[in-house]
Amino acid sequence: MPAAHARGLFVGAAAAIYAAVFAAFLVWEHPGLGIGHFYYLAIALVALALGPVWGAAAGGFSAALYALGVLLNHAMPTSEIVTSSMPIRLVTYVAIGALLGWFAAHYRAANAELQILAQRDLVTGLPNTRAFERAIDRRLSEREPFALLVGDIDSVDDNGDAALRRVSDALAGALGPESDVARVGSEEFAVLTPCDSVEQAAQLAAWLERSLCASGSLVTFGWSVFPREGENALTLYRAADERLYARRILRQPGAGLRAVGV
Repeated sequence: MPAAHARGLFVGAAAAIYAAVFAAFLVWEHPGLGIGHFYYLAIALVALALGPVWGAAAGGFSAALYALGVLLNHAMPTSEIVTSSMPIRLVTYVAIGALLGWFAAHYRAANAELQILAQRDLVTGLPNTRAFERAIDRRLSEREPFALLVGDIDSVDDNGDAALRRVSDALAGALGPESDVARVGSEEFAVLTPCDSVEQAAQLAAWLERSLCASGSLVTFGWSVFPREGENALTLYRAADERLYARRILRQPGAGLRAVGV
């Protein structure tokens, strides 16, 4: 359930509880019964939905409704309003609303941060495989042509994390906001970018290889293009991986001699 929808349900439920408790207070409340305690339910729902400020406001509103109920219910002595119990009730209502609202707000912030971390690679800060799968699904649903590039680092020095961050920084700097970049393996990166042809994807792969080489990273890319070379993520990945594997073999020393049977 979307968070905004859930908050709307909480506020709606709180309004219904306010109305029900106030009506019950007018009809059945008498000294010692305690129907006013049910206002805590409405306060809690508002605080959980809207945070500490609105939670405190809901507490004040509850105290006002309680006082109004005392005035309108002939079974309740009006002296109840001017005794010390009323300020105590007000402070308690407001404090509970503020405390629950503070807890809910911090919980939502922590949960949002965890959601972001769950979709980020801890070493590079790039989106991880899970986030990249969502990105490619989104592009497939949009039905606009795009290229999938899969790059594998040819060699990693002793400080592997530094090499990975160097590649991620170079890729992020080389590509514009219309592209999605992610780390999808131990030494593997993937790119999604608008593209109309296989030739254009090949040119982009070659340009990225030169750019990364200039920054000190040797990376080989394979590519595929939607929809020409695949209608789903698995087919596109397979085509890109096949090109990557073939190009890595051709780039090995002596590959040209082996290719002609020498």
